[in-house]
Amino acid sequence: MTLKGMRVLVTGGAGYIGSHVARQLGEQGCEVVVYDNLSTGHAWAVLNGDLIEADLADTKRLCSVLATGFDAVLHFAANIVVPESVANPLKYYENNTLNSFHLWRLCSENNIKHVVFSSTAAVYGVPKVTPVSEEAPLAPINPYGASKMMSERILLDLEYSGGPSFVSLRYFNVAGADPEARIGQATPHATHLIKVACEVAAGLRSGMTIFGSDYPTPDGTCVRDYIHVEDLAAAHIAALEHLSGGGASQVLNCGYGRGYSVKEVLDAVRRVTGSDLPVLEGPRRPGDPAELVADSRRLRTVLNWSPQWDDLEAIVATAWRWERFYATKRAQ
Repeated sequence: MTLKGMRVLVTGGAGYIGSHVARQLGEQGCEVVVYDNLSTGHAWAVLNGDLIEADLADTKRLCSVLATGFDAVLHFAANIVVPESVANPLKYYENNTLNSFHLWRLCSENNIKHVVFSSTAAVYGVPKVTPVSEEAPLAPINPYGASKMMSERILLDLEYSGGPSFVSLRYFNVAGADPEARIGQATPHATHLIKVACEVAAGLRSGMTIFGSDYPTPDGTCVRDYIHVEDLAAAHIAALEHLSGGGASQVLNCGYGRGYSVKEVLDAVRRVTGSDLPVLEGPRRPGDPAELVADSRRLRTVLNWSPQWDDLEAIVATAWRWERFYATKRAQ
């Protein structure tokens, strides 16, 4: 199913993941409109389409934009920092859940046919079985995961009542950057491991901490499933193709189905960057599961999705290239 000529609204399309998806949508021939308040995103990251600088909480503005007519909405705008969600839960329920509620409502009122939603593996909490399938119980352990779980449920119930069809993509650990270093993760004070490690290697941070080295894993550190942002963006394109071709609504895990420990990731960063990363060992963070790996078979089967960047050093290499470019960009 071709997407050429489709008009697509991308909320949060100036952010890390949204900007990669917006770029790929433009490359598919879509007419892209990005809706972003630029609180964590950047206007320069919008490589394809028009940018509307506005907040999702401004429902009057959002309604006027949707009224101009769209075939689909891809929703990325959200707060995503887990510790912050614990310290300030109302911020997360307001921005992630309430704003999503209004977006879903306005999509329905404006006859938007399809929605692709940026969700998270945090809806599973601390899963008892790994790899984690989509049938695993939803048991979030922080407001971030709970806010996304609620947004998913609203979307599901709305479809039952005649609202838009949807694909909800539950991300595992997203990393890497555009291979040409045009865009990448530029969120201030980012907490993602590969991003942090590359910042340390670039001299932008003095060091970093491993949170827990006594987990029941081969080397004692947490194991995670890292997916390259380009492959994740391609999953969004495939999800939109699925829906526009008449496919049924889906909830799909986004990962490669294999994990790497924190120490394995840091070793890969050392090999790629040639840097001896200063690392301290600290205590565990509350609620961190020892292992979190996706069962991504449904994603591969339903969307005919096949990863192109399933290599840890390749992921790190694109993140490292971006970090060096972004350091010069910020210095200008």
